[in-house]
Amino acid sequence: MRSMAIIGAGMAGLSCAARAAEAGCDVRLFDKGRRPGGRLSSKTVFAEGLDFAFDYGAQYLTARDPLFRAQVADWEKAGIVARWPAAGADAWVGTPAMATIPAHMAGAHPVRWSTHIRSVARDATGWTLVHDEGCEGPFDALVLAIPAEQVGPLIAAHDPGLAQRAAACPSAPCWTVMLGFDTRLSVADVPALRDPIDWAARNPAKPGHGGGEAWTIHATEDWSRRHLERDAASVTASLLRAFEEQTGSLPPPVHAAAHRWRYARSAKGGTGAHVRPDIALAACGDWLIAPRVESAWMSGRQAADGLSSG
Repeated sequence: MRSMAIIGAGMAGLSCAARAAEAGCDVRLFDKGRRPGGRLSSKTVFAEGLDFAFDYGAQYLTARDPLFRAQVADWEKAGIVARWPAAGADAWVGTPAMATIPAHMAGAHPVRWSTHIRSVARDATGWTLVHDEGCEGPFDALVLAIPAEQVGPLIAAHDPGLAQRAAACPSAPCWTVMLGFDTRLSVADVPALRDPIDWAARNPAKPGHGGGEAWTIHATEDWSRRHLERDAASVTASLLRAFEEQTGSLPPPVHAAAHRWRYARSAKGGTGAHVRPDIALAACGDWLIAPRVESAWMSGRQAADGLSSG
C-alpha cells in the first residue's frame, strides 16, 4: 500500500485524504491546529451564565459542481449540514456548527494535531517531515494542503515552480469579531452593512444552531489589511462601534473577542491542483481554484487523483 503524508487537515487536506484512501493509500495528516476546523472554525463561549456558539470562519458553503453537490447531499443525510435560505438559495451550514463538517471528515483518518511541520526532505526512500518533536516518514508521496503563503518556505528547494506559483497567489486577511449579548437584538439575522463591515450574521438563526445571542462580524478586506497589526481589543471596539452605528443602539455585549485571520480569503489560481508525479508531490487548496469551500474540496480530490494516476 502506498503511503501519503498530507500537511494540513482543512477542507482540501481532508478531501485529498478521503479520495486517496479510496484509491488504497495509507494516509496520515498533520496539522498545527489543535482540532478540526481551519477556516470552518467554530467555538462555544460561556459568559455571564450564557452559552454562545460562534462560527467565526466561513459562515456557509455553496455547492455547484455535481461531485460536490453529491457530497453535500451525503452530509445532509448524515445530519451534519442544512440549508440556510437567509444567506442564499444555495447556502449550506454545518450543524450544529461549521466545524462539524471537518470534524466529521477527520474522524475517518489518522490526524496528528498540534504538529507544526518545519521542513521536508526527500531522498531515495521518500519524503520525511520534520517537526518540533522529531521526524515522520519516509512517505511515498507528499501533499501540501496549506495556505499559499506557507507553501514556499517548505517546498522551494524541491519544487521552485510551485513556490513561485504560490507566491503569486497571496491571501487576503480578515479581522473577525465575536459578540455575545444577553438579549435578542432587533436586527435582521443577516443585515446589509457597509465598510468597514463585510458581513455580519446572527449565529443562532442558522438551522441546527443554538446558544445565546451570538453575532459574528467580518471586517472588509481593505480595512483588515490596513489594521492587521492592531491589538484585538481595539479592533473589537472599532467594529462594535461600526456595527452599532449601522444598526442602531445596542446593549453592551457580555462577551466580545476578535480573531485575526492572516490567510482568510484565497486568491483565484484557477487551475485545480499542482501535481508532480515525478517526485510524488502535490499541492491543493482553494488558492489553486477560487476562494470557496467547494474549491478546496475539489482541489484536494484532484491532487489525490493526480498522484494516484501517476
